[in-house]
Amino acid sequence: MTVTIFVPRDAAALALGAEKVAKAVAQEIEARCLDAKIVRNGSRGMFWLEPLVEVETDRGRIAYGPVKAGDVASLFDAGLLSGAPHPLCLGLTEEIEFLRQQTRLTFARCGITDPLSIEDYRKHSGFAGLAKAIATTPADIVKEVTDSGLRGRGGAGFPTGIKWKTVMDAAGPQKYIVCNADEGDSATFADRMIMEGDPFVLIEGMIIAGIATGATKGYVYTRSEYPHAIATMTEAIRIAGEAGILGSSVMGSSYAFDIEIRSGAGAYVCGEETSLLNSLEGKRGIVRAKPPLPALKGFLGRPTVVNNVISLASVPVIMERGAAFYRDFGMGRSRGTIPIQIAGNVRHGGLFETAFGLSLGEIVDQIGGGTATGRPVKAVQVGGPLGAYFPRALFDTPFDYEAFAARDGLIGHAGITVFDDAVDMLKQARFAMEFCAIESCGKCTPCRIGSTRGVETADKIAQGIEPEKNRELLADLCNTMKFGSLCALGGFTPYPVMSAMTHFPEDFAPTPLIEAAE
Repeated sequence: MTVTIFVPRDAAALALGAEKVAKAVAQEIEARCLDAKIVRNGSRGMFWLEPLVEVETDRGRIAYGPVKAGDVASLFDAGLLSGAPHPLCLGLTEEIEFLRQQTRLTFARCGITDPLSIEDYRKHSGFAGLAKAIATTPADIVKEVTDSGLRGRGGAGFPTGIKWKTVMDAAGPQKYIVCNADEGDSATFADRMIMEGDPFVLIEGMIIAGIATGATKGYVYTRSEYPHAIATMTEAIRIAGEAGILGSSVMGSSYAFDIEIRSGAGAYVCGEETSLLNSLEGKRGIVRAKPPLPALKGFLGRPTVVNNVISLASVPVIMERGAAFYRDFGMGRSRGTIPIQIAGNVRHGGLFETAFGLSLGEIVDQIGGGTATGRPVKAVQVGGPLGAYFPRALFDTPFDYEAFAARDGLIGHAGITVFDDAVDMLKQARFAMEFCAIESCGKCTPCRIGSTRGVETADKIAQGIEPEKNRELLADLCNTMKFGSLCALGGFTPYPVMSAMTHFPEDFAPTPLIEAAE
């Protein structure tokens, strides 16, 4: 019987040497004349263990990691094909604590299946949600998604069902589904992991969205910095077309749907839906004034659903298992699961999918394992470069949209970055303003000019020039940007700046002069 060995082709694993490991495994199989094959799967999301090699056994999949190319021969010598003990052996993959604690719904197949095998996808409930969608009415699909409580996972947290209903009810000769895969936030990689590790779930979610709203055309807008994701998605779309999943008759039904990939040049502001639509149309990626809403006049002036990758990839499980099943997870108005991406100065960086409600402290200290340096955690930024910095005093905050908003924070795309006590929060505040100045599309004055003045003001504080006056000026600039900017880039930049000033005032105080002892 052929033994299956899994070596991930996820970008994170490749960055850590997975390609060399895969070649070494192939060479050992050939040299030893073994009956084994290699499957290039997606990552399980435990990046400190990558490259993670797994082998299928009668007991289940056994994991080894992190594996280097030089370790491969010794793995085979020890009996890799039977899951034998080795210093790198981690036991049953599903029993690894980081994985065992998770509730994987959206990422249920990630790291388990061959990303480009439709047969594998079907074996793991693939297209079950789509089959149910085809058998029901568009209005019932929208109701199911609405009742599930699914909110936009891209950062805004807007109810997905309401957006879909708006497009469903809108009149137009052509409607579109646009997947926002322009994952530009620091410490975020969930979208990429789905596209590289389980592309068919995104395709399935987009088709369901199309059936629900009357759209027959979809676009995945991603960034040129994601070459592996683009290649995998492109091949998956081709395979789905040949299998009759995409095209003029979706799974033999009366519904038609096609998908194309579009790559942007990496402008951060194109993560904002109206800038994205401008870029998709071949225009400069600048923010559009709203109204009109994209749901009514979006791509090419037609009704358009713009949803994040994770929002769309969560739809198949909702359709398959029902709104009540999905809504049962979470807390308050934050329902279902959220893929938390843990990065920065942390021991166990990776993706952790769980129901809303864990405290920030549990995520950082227990799941993330504290800092990689072993020093105390000083701050955690949640929500990417525009997210607030939370001190340990706020680590009791539950991971929930409203709970974070109540403490002047935001969940965003659920990326968290951990900093130890060596970080200078004034420098972090300056970085936020500098980031905004560089990435601003330039359309509105508060963002374009405010961020530049913010950098200058932060520099004056660092130089000890009228620190109290300049702290007040920095706060005033933040207030203007928050309420005067056209989009979230300028509107949310005040979050990291003001949280740094509020929670870490000591880093904004003049450095006392130390007089030499006489």
